[in-house]
Amino acid sequence: MNRLQETLPSAEEATLAKLCSQELSAIIETRAETQTLSISDPKGGRSVNIPVSALRLLVDVLTELGEGNTVRLVPVHAELTTQEAADLLNVSRPTLIKLLDEGAIPYHRAGNRRKVKFADLRVYQERLEQERLAALAELSALDQALGLGYE
Repeated sequence: MNRLQETLPSAEEATLAKLCSQELSAIIETRAETQTLSISDPKGGRSVNIPVSALRLLVDVLTELGEGNTVRLVPVHAELTTQEAADLLNVSRPTLIKLLDEGAIPYHRAGNRRKVKFADLRVYQERLEQERLAALAELSALDQALGLGYE
């Protein structure tokens, strides 16, 4: 995975992206597999067939840009370096190495380097989210049982 410069969109870019997202989402044929788009440039116009799934992804990207966020696309089957994986989890590389050594996230070695599958990172993130939700539910139930004002 190439390291991309992560810059936030300018105010003008965010405004344009938001408008484009709204316009594009209004014309997506939700029951079609492909859709034809016409694109014009100074040399003329061109029609392009594009999968509707790709159009939905484009709307999602434009929506995020319209909210002023940076967007990074990572293929599901990508194998990441430990630094890339740490960056995606928003943890330090030593913290990620500890998680790998504890077996919390699977990895394999390619030569003397550890490689982590993006899909395995997503599984780890989803497991963490489920654990957080379970802990929150338990705390909420305890609050209710103790009558701490959440009625």
